[in-house]
Amino acid sequence: MARPDKAAAVAELADNFRESNGAVLTEYRGLTVKQLQELRRILGETASYAVAKNTLTKIAAKEAGIDIDDALLTGPTAIAFISGDPVETAKGLRDFAKVNTHLVIKGGFLDGKQLSADEIKKLADLESREVLLAKMAGAMKGSLQNAVSLFAAPLAQTARLVAALEAKKAEESPAEAAAAPAEAADTTPATEDEAPAADAEDATTTEG
Repeated sequence: MARPDKAAAVAELADNFRESNGAVLTEYRGLTVKQLQELRRILGETASYAVAKNTLTKIAAKEAGIDIDDALLTGPTAIAFISGDPVETAKGLRDFAKVNTHLVIKGGFLDGKQLSADEIKKLADLESREVLLAKMAGAMKGSLQNAVSLFAAPLAQTARLVAALEAKKAEESPAEAAAAPAEAADTTPATEDEAPAADAEDATTTEG
């Protein structure tokens, strides 16, 4: 490859690193062209999948301010640049690798944090961003503005909000338990016109 072509390839890779939410580095040795096309179809709009030379990838990542462990740059490398939900990308890669064992997930990074292959597989076990947001929107029981801001929030922020909601629910549970005996002691019969007040809905939050 001529030097101008290398420079152009590095520039394109660097742009992909800068513009993506994260990336997953894989080894694709043994996969056919048809299988690679199928993987790209599975990833859909959540990620672009591109074969890249290790030396150029290292240079491009450095230009984009990302430090990639040299251990991830061994063997033929193809990179899934995440542009959508990272959980969906991780699920797509994991499920494809189960059927096509030649695909090996080596590791990657998300929001600037380096991830191991095991962490990416754990991310795949989380619920999708859409499911998390739907549950959180119900839990908030708040204004439309709150729901709109949730849909604009990055995944990392969403996960923190889910944890905060779970903690808040745990704090409220003892108070609800203490109130239960007092309610049970009230044996005054209700008239036909009276009905017990409905309990407020609990929204369960769970993240991948």
